[in-house]
Amino acid sequence: MTDHYFNALEQKIDQLLQRCARLEYENRQLREAEQNVRHDKARLLQVNDQTRAQVEKMIQRLKSLEQNT
Repeated sequence: MTDHYFNALEQKIDQLLQRCARLEYENRQLREAEQNVRHDKARLLQVNDQTRAQVEKMIQRLKSLEQNT
């Protein structure tokens, strides 16, 4: 086998290593983004529940005022 063959093989291996490193980086970024989305979703669900409870309280107050008049 020639030096040219080994050089070409070495270049391919370097390219694969670079691609692997890039994919690992992208995977780490995606996992962090997913975690942030999950956190935001949980926070929004909590806010939604609180808002729903407040609206239900206001509706009950309005019904109570309506019955008293």
